[in-house]
Amino acid sequence: MEITVSKEQGRVPVTILRVAGQLDGQTYQQLIDRARHESAAGAQSILLDLGDLTYISSAGLVALHAIALLMRGESIPDPENGWNALKAMDRGLDGGVQRNLKLLNPRPEVASVLDMVGFSAFFEVYTDKQKAVGSY
Repeated sequence: MEITVSKEQGRVPVTILRVAGQLDGQTYQQLIDRARHESAAGAQSILLDLGDLTYISSAGLVALHAIALLMRGESIPDPENGWNALKAMDRGLDGGVQRNLKLLNPRPEVASVLDMVGFSAFFEVYTDKQKAVGSY
């Protein structure tokens, strides 16, 4: 998996993390770590560009959940805690649609996974980058 970072200015500064490849058990921690790094550097709004993400596993879903919690200022469950981290997603996403983490251009195979697990109800999903940046 490859992650590239860029910044754009909407009404507020937006950090864009472009994720390419597969988000799975081998790579999910990389994405969490990058989001932590950007948050520590002052990022308050993250747009995940998933246009080049070809696969997402349950570990990838844990990464999205962890980043959502991070952007809300909440503690992240230990992702090495397996099922407990996955079960914590129900409790962690009960705050409604995420305001500081949004998704851009998920491919159909990724979008179907997000829909299947109900994440589409918690994340705003955009197909237009400028509209996504302007939505913050």
